[in-house]
Amino acid sequence: MFRRMASTIASASSAALTFDLVARCSTTRARASVLTLPHGPVQLPIFMPVATQASLKGLTPEQLEGTGCRLCLNNTYHLGLKPGQEILALVGGAHKLQGWNHNLLTDSGGFQMVSLLTLANITEEGVRFLSPHDGTPMLLTPEHSISLQNTIGSDIIMQLDDVLVTTSPDRKRMREAMERSIRWLDRCIAAHKNMDTQNLFCIIQGGLDTEMRKECCREMVARNTPGIAIGGLSGGEAKDDFCRVVRTCTELLPELKPRYVMGIGYPEDLVVSVALGADMFDCVWPTRTARFGSAITKYGVIKIKSSEYANDFGPIEEGCGCACCKEGEGGLGITRAFVHHNVAKETVAAHLLTIHNVWYQLNLMKEARDAIIADEYPAFLRQFFANIYPEKANYPKWAIDALRTVGVDLLSDNNI
Repeated sequence: MFRRMASTIASASSAALTFDLVARCSTTRARASVLTLPHGPVQLPIFMPVATQASLKGLTPEQLEGTGCRLCLNNTYHLGLKPGQEILALVGGAHKLQGWNHNLLTDSGGFQMVSLLTLANITEEGVRFLSPHDGTPMLLTPEHSISLQNTIGSDIIMQLDDVLVTTSPDRKRMREAMERSIRWLDRCIAAHKNMDTQNLFCIIQGGLDTEMRKECCREMVARNTPGIAIGGLSGGEAKDDFCRVVRTCTELLPELKPRYVMGIGYPEDLVVSVALGADMFDCVWPTRTARFGSAITKYGVIKIKSSEYANDFGPIEEGCGCACCKEGEGGLGITRAFVHHNVAKETVAAHLLTIHNVWYQLNLMKEARDAIIADEYPAFLRQFFANIYPEKANYPKWAIDALRTVGVDLLSDNNI
């Protein structure tokens, strides 16, 4: 039984953020903490669902709240286009726009340098986009990104960074992007108007070059932002390289600040990254895979649109505590057969799977946190991988190798 309460080991605070460290794993670099933001406390480690355009596809704010979510993402670039800064200012920010009473994090718009590369031109001034909606030009500078985020009113705002796909072979361009991200952070800090109510996080860049990442870490840490993100990953790089970058960065980051690895969402990636010392993650994958008719479970992803589930009257996942799976008060008792029946023709199936998948991701991090507090995180990791991969021969090598660097041997028979 995991212990659920722990006293604070150490804490640090800034104008709009308090970070309380409550437990460290005695084997790995995993830690449990409480991040207190203007719209309430958030328990770390955490997965953050992505509500790109001020809504999580298919869920009402009440349904999202019901999953246990207390911190989710909005997208600065898209909100800057629609509804636009003027309307956001009139309504009083994104919290009021979407009826969300909990915390928000906004990205800076920088990732669109990668996702909308054919529509973007990057210079020292900023990023000039053509709107994917109507082709209207838009210049996103560090100052404009911060101004938009100040208007949005998110609890955590991200610096505008120069993002380059990690697999790029252009080392000169990668260094340019890393150094420019540092310069842009200084401009973001100077432009930030709401330091008492919003927290500006820096973003570490440098591709897969660990020396470049170390250099960027030193520069970013010196700026003393309330939190620190590791950016530029989840861009097609090998998982070994991903883990190496995360481990390199977390080893250099202050203990009493939240560490956010951007764009990460696969369950294996989450639990390994926690072991490497990271605290916060986000990704569209859980909601996107729900819309494709798949459910995330502790035994792996299942494709409920498959015909084998047509007569399956069990819950989406046995023992799951989400509003769809559980029966009785507060639960719907939804069956796989019902979801299968609707998955290709009614949006209700996507809605139900989204609730389940978001709840699963949040609960996975809650269970990880409980295990860290109980100092049982290595055992948690072994059980997690044993559930998904009944045969040890199928364990992903990258996970085995990464966890060995923090003292956990998944293949050892003495570890169970």
